[in-house]
Formats: sequence, C-alpha cells, structure tokens
Amino acid sequence: MANWYDKYLSIYNRPFSDVPQDVIAGTRQRLAALQSQEPLASIVIIAYNEETHLQACLWAISEISCKYPVEIIGVDNDSKDRTAEIYEQSGIPYFKEYQHSCGYARRCGLQHARGRFYMDVDADTLYPPLYFQLMIEQLLRPGVVAVSATWSYFPDADHSRLSLRLFELSRDLFLWVQHFKRPELSVRGLVFAYNAELGRKEEYRVDIIRGEDGSMALALKKYGKIKFVRDRRCKAITGYGTIGNQSMWRSFVDHVKVQLKGIGRIFYKTDHYDDADDNLVKRR
Repeated sequence: MANWYDKYLSIYNRPFSDVPQDVIAGTRQRLAALQSQEPLASIVIIAYNEETHLQACLWAISEISCKYPVEIIGVDNDSKDRTAEIYEQSGIPYFKEYQHSCGYARRCGLQHARGRFYMDVDADTLYPPLYFQLMIEQLLRPGVVAVSATWSYFPDADHSRLSLRLFELSRDLFLWVQHFKRPELSVRGLVFAYNAELGRKEEYRVDIIRGEDGSMALALKKYGKIKFVRDRRCKAITGYGTIGNQSMWRSFVDHVKVQLKGIGRIFYKTDHYDDADDNLVKRR
C-alpha cells in the first residue's frame, strides 16, 4: 500500500540539482494558489542548510487540503547551501535571519506572520494533506491557545516498521499522559501551532540551545488550554535527527532512562523551570 509521503521521498535527501524541473514548477504554481491576502493562519517554514529537504517539504505543503485561508512564508537562518535559492524558486516570501538558532528563526517568522495563528514547520519534515486544517480546527475551539500533534519517522533499512510503530505507540502514550498536567513538556516544535498575538506578547527565548517551543508553550498556558492532537491524519513524518544512527530499541531505552529521572513531574503543574547550565547559550 502506498503512503501519502512516498512521492516526496523521491527527492528527500537529494541535492536541489537532482530535483526535476516539473516538480519545482508545479510546487511554485500550487503554493501561489494557496497564498491568501487575509490569512487565518501563517505556515512558517524555518530552514538552516536544508537544501536536501526543503523542496520535498514545500512540495508536500503545496498539495495540502485546507478550507481556511493561509499564507506560507519561509525563514532562511543564514544557510550556506542552496536553501535561499529553493525559497526563491518556490515563489513564497522568505526572510533572512543571521543569528543562528531555532529560537531566532522562529522569532523572525513570528515577526513577519500576518495570520491569527502561527504554524511551526521544520524544513526536514513532511506534513500530510489535512494537517493544517485539523490543527486550525483545534485552535478555533473556545479556550484553546496552542496545539501540538504527533509525528513519525520514515521507515528505512535501519529501522523496521514494527520497531517504529512500537516506539511511537509508547512515546505517544507517555506524551498523552504527560500533557494533562505538563502540556508544555509534550510540545515539539515540528508539530506546534498557537495564537500569534499571544506569542508576540511572550516572545521566543533565544538564550537557550533547545526547548524554545516548550518555553513558548509554558508562557502561553496561562492564557488558556494547550491541546494535544492524536488524530493520525495530523501525524507529520520526519527524519532521524533526534535519534541519529541508534536503533529504535536503544533510543527507546535512552528515552525511558531520561523520563524516569523525574517521572513525578507529570503529576503536578508548574509555571517555572530552572534552566540547565548545558542548555544556556554561552555569551562571548
């Protein structure tokens, strides 16, 4: 059975020079048709040296089904490869952020977003056709200020479908249990969306190396509910950046060890976290 993402994988991990011109032209045409002058949501793609992934991401986004008006914009985090050229070929507006980090890149996108809702997109991730519509529908619910979905990994020769499935089932169960008291800890940047006006009030943290979206979620939850979306039609697909060359079993064991260290935290709420020294940006 074919997967919705199979055709996008035909160019994933390939240099831009290998991408067929009809794919580039078709993506550009469809993205232009999606752009609204009065967007309800801003789909913001951040990229740093993502030449081998960005075109596949844009291709997938160009074929979304969404009944709500959206805009699609990009952020180039001062890439050294052909990332900026891919944005140009796609025809979408994009902005250059010279300070390196996801926090700076997402902040740049938020500053330029015109939609009521801000949709995080990572350039190495593919999003299914109904992803943005389903996320927006949750954001439109009374009292909801942010949503976070789940994600999967591409099956490959080193990671079987069965091991991926078992890993994701256990991970998603834990995230679901955790989100009742600590929703900010279940947020991941590649599948996060929120009220843009409230986000601008709080600002992205740029003094930490990782966790900028969890910190944003922590700041937003005083305004309302953070919804955890478990609909499989809303499950994005990404690479193994957070796992690396580990087996799924090794990664699972490592995740369990980390989570068990502070397992009691999932049973009570908090509005403050102390930053770990190794996660702070070292100022020169």
